[in-house]
Amino acid sequence: MNEIRYLTDTDDRSEISGIYEKSWKNAYRGIVPDSYLDSIPAGRWASKVDNPEWKTLVFVQDGRLIGTCSYCASRFEEYIGYGEIISIYFLPECTGKGYGRQLLERAVSELKKEGYSDVHLWVLEENLNARAFYSKLGFEKTDSVIEDEIGGKKLKEISLVRRI
Repeated sequence: MNEIRYLTDTDDRSEISGIYEKSWKNAYRGIVPDSYLDSIPAGRWASKVDNPEWKTLVFVQDGRLIGTCSYCASRFEEYIGYGEIISIYFLPECTGKGYGRQLLERAVSELKKEGYSDVHLWVLEENLNARAFYSKLGFEKTDSVIEDEIGGKKLKEISLVRRI
């Protein structure tokens, strides 16, 4: 049985971090340097989901956490008044089954309930799979770019927006 619900105090933060870690190592292979991906320590993101400004949803399948999505009011000046999808990650073996769409649509629905009419997110420019996923769900590329460096490699994050 599948369930999408909010993160609770009893959810294991290291299990959530494990979803991030495995997803990064799978989705960013060939984009982010392997040396960086291979050196991600267990628990790297364990404390991130408890940010008081964020709301975090989890996707639970048969009692096991398999995905997570965090969102909030936009943290970026150019997107004041927008909701923001901060992250969405799934265990690699759980991708391609429609779960990501379900979780993202739930987060967008929650943002709409909070009064937002627009939502944005950032995605690595080279992450073509994620870009195709978001495009199918109505997100459109903007001209906004963040220059970043991960593992010694310069990367660009591009902003995508969707009217809700």
